[in-house]
Amino acid sequence: MIKLTEKEFHDLTTMIHSRFGINLAKKRILIEGRLSNTLREKNLASFDQYLSILNNDPTGAEITLLLNKITTNHTFFMRENEHFEFLLNKVLPYFEKNHPDRDLRIWSAGCSSGQEPYTIAMAMDEYFGAKKHLWDTKILATDISMNAMDKGRKAIYPSESLEIIPDKWRNKYFVDLKDGTYQICSQLRSEVIFKPFNLMDPFLFKKPFDLIFCRNVMIYFDEATKESLVGKFYQWTAKSGFLFIGHSEVLNRSVTHYNYIKPAIYQKGS
Repeated sequence: MIKLTEKEFHDLTTMIHSRFGINLAKKRILIEGRLSNTLREKNLASFDQYLSILNNDPTGAEITLLLNKITTNHTFFMRENEHFEFLLNKVLPYFEKNHPDRDLRIWSAGCSSGQEPYTIAMAMDEYFGAKKHLWDTKILATDISMNAMDKGRKAIYPSESLEIIPDKWRNKYFVDLKDGTYQICSQLRSEVIFKPFNLMDPFLFKKPFDLIFCRNVMIYFDEATKESLVGKFYQWTAKSGFLFIGHSEVLNRSVTHYNYIKPAIYQKGS
């Protein structure tokens, strides 16, 4: 394994933090373990040489490969199921009552390989039923990992990842590919739009969002980065819109303008 020097570790983690907000200050072993093979494949003798390649690559391809290596992208269908129960029982009835234009703007920020936005899509299809065609329910799904989003676009998942999906949903929304994998049905695939996006970049959307899911993403950020990101989310949340975060994450209520609803669920005032 190729070892990081103190300077290399500092330079690499500083670059990743400044560009992507990810705090790897305590992840030296992880970095060495996940990137040593990359250095060997490129016939590099040191991380300093690798940093030079990263900093001088105008295409961004090298930094994309780096992010694919160091980000975990651990997710599964119906993760933190309380959120989807609240979405079905509270949020969607509220939207149905208060959105006469029938236009919902939904963002899965840090969508990984697609299980989260597809679960949202299934919940909305379940709720609206025959009335769904009257609503715009497309979901924006973003992530910095191109590998993860490629998996999301293909929407093919191993059978074991469907274990906690209700039978009704499994039969309705998944196609058995007869090889131990299942694919999300074409209808739902068409409703999720995958785009690469770095949450540290400026938010330049056409309209604010009624619902933002950003779960188990901010665990990689330090407090200042997290507060700055939540501030941007707030600016781009529509009035009375919701923010869902991971249950292992909390917002500093003395800083955020969101109203606390219940653990990991917040709402912007009207």
